[in-house]
Amino acid sequence: METKKLVLIIIFSTSLLFLWDAWQKELYPSASQVMPGAVSNSSNQRHDPLPVPGDELSSSTGEPGISSGIENGNPSVTPNLFTIGEKIHIKTDMVVAEIDTAGGDIRQLGLIQHPSREDKNKPYELLLDKTARFHVAQSGLIGDGLPNHKTKYTIDSNNYSYELEPDQDKIVIRLLAPEMDGIQVAKIYTFHRGSYVIDVNFEIENHSDTTIIPFSYFQMFRDANDPTDASTMVHSYTGAAMYTEADKFLKIKFSDLDKNKAEYPTNADNGWIAMLEHYFLTAWLPAQNTPREYYAKQLAPNQYTAGVIAPLGTIEPGQTKNITMPFYAGPQEQNKLAELAPGLELTVDYGWLTVLAVPLFWLLSFYHSWTDNWGAAIILLTLTVKLIFFPLSAAGYRSMAKLRVVTPKLQRIREQYASDRQRMHQAMMEFYKEEKINPMGGCLPILVQIPVFIALFWTLMAAVELRYAPFALWITDMSVPDPYYVLPVIMGVSMWIQSKLSPTPADPMQAKVMQIMPIAFSIFFFFFPSGLVLYSLCNNILSITQQWQITRMYENKAEEEANKDKNKKKRKDKPETATEKSQLLASSAADDENTIKEEVISAANTAQNEKPQSPAAAVPVQNKAPVKAKSAPAGKRTKKK
Repeated sequence: METKKLVLIIIFSTSLLFLWDAWQKELYPSASQVMPGAVSNSSNQRHDPLPVPGDELSSSTGEPGISSGIENGNPSVTPNLFTIGEKIHIKTDMVVAEIDTAGGDIRQLGLIQHPSREDKNKPYELLLDKTARFHVAQSGLIGDGLPNHKTKYTIDSNNYSYELEPDQDKIVIRLLAPEMDGIQVAKIYTFHRGSYVIDVNFEIENHSDTTIIPFSYFQMFRDANDPTDASTMVHSYTGAAMYTEADKFLKIKFSDLDKNKAEYPTNADNGWIAMLEHYFLTAWLPAQNTPREYYAKQLAPNQYTAGVIAPLGTIEPGQTKNITMPFYAGPQEQNKLAELAPGLELTVDYGWLTVLAVPLFWLLSFYHSWTDNWGAAIILLTLTVKLIFFPLSAAGYRSMAKLRVVTPKLQRIREQYASDRQRMHQAMMEFYKEEKINPMGGCLPILVQIPVFIALFWTLMAAVELRYAPFALWITDMSVPDPYYVLPVIMGVSMWIQSKLSPTPADPMQAKVMQIMPIAFSIFFFFFPSGLVLYSLCNNILSITQQWQITRMYENKAEEEANKDKNKKKRKDKPETATEKSQLLASSAADDENTIKEEVISAANTAQNEKPQSPAAAVPVQNKAPVKAKSAPAGKRTKKK
């Protein structure tokens, strides 16, 4: 396969995996589901079918039900949805809340340590009873004459404002329902210091002459609108969820409730039920090993409820019984949720990559404990993941570097067999085999790493700890996009540099696509949370450094081999260089001079031996300088004759 196609396949595969992950998270939230009405196998206790509360509940005070808030079938919420009573205000070190005596419900609840997006000076409203959006916690009793979430309560004191004092550990608020047929019911709220858990207690006193068998219900009532913290680019789940030991964690989608196709276990003696949104949740947490029935339903268009029913047993005349149901309303802090109830930490939902995401978040939290900066922790986490996959990525970059070096040769093969694609692919495969190059070598190592990177993506996306977490300079909230788009721009530049280090596609159209990709992805990163962009940028910088080093190493090696081949060819065609030629000529001239001198001396000696000498000739002539023979060059000796 050609290199250009491999790069495109990697990009396309990554996009598909992201889409598949999001689809899996929405369409198949859990591998284990049972049909409605199925009894959990973990429950050894049997009890009669319990009544399901909702709009059909008759109020002891004759007030209209929930469905009366819908006018002419209009699915929008109307101001008449909730009956208005007296407001009770509560403030602790963690929450500010408001209880309405009409129903005795928690109508509003703000998280002090998590500011609102609209106004940083105000707490995030997790529970609210506004016209456009509503999410309230309701509770009541089921039985003739017993109060429900439409009954008007009275406060046991004249105090309508409570604030947790420094010497207090909790705030207790006691509401009284109208006595009916000798049955006195009190609803008691307990807010705790340093906790998002609110205890809701029903105290039932039977002053009648009749034995009663009441049931209690606790539910969340809300619309299906996404919260203000929802991402515009990455969808986060908003809807109901539950957990049992037998069936584990599963989601109950609003769309399934609309179609009456929701499947979930109803009877159990363990677990919890919740309403989820991005970063936050509300949940009722029944005690373990107590019978209960879970339910979820659509009351009206854009109105949904999910809750739990628990029996109180038989209450004899003169007897008093209590039932307490903890209610959690707070952030999805994974480490703290696990301590509240089994499986509650699963509300921080990473989908099918949870097995990878959980240790990644643990490592992220570990680095944060060192640095006290979530941005620095993200950088360290990215570096750690990069080091773990260093051998794999190095193998991929080596393969890409080899392909980059031989790209000109591959281009010549394409040009040579342009008219015969089959022969061209055959020649390319032969070339790959000859050069010992695996065309898939740069693809497979990257594909192996993609699940880890997707898990890290969802880890950062779901981490409420990044909300309003500063990094440095202008980045004061890592859960929202960069306000000045600096990181996305740098991210785009890094992608462009990385594309230049990759083999250049021979097809002009594909080359243009590769040039456009950095710009296209940069636009997406404009809308991503800055924490995700920081992770991607750090990963790209580390990848560029590694790829550049490996590419340079292979290019230098290829250049050295090319120079050696060139020198060998030159020596074969022209054995000597100019310097070698001059040295050879000088050596040859010196040899010729010595040879001539030797021949002259030899000839003179021969002539002297052949002619007779007179006595006068034997006497040396004084006015003539004797002829001195120059010695032969070093390494050569004159042969004596």
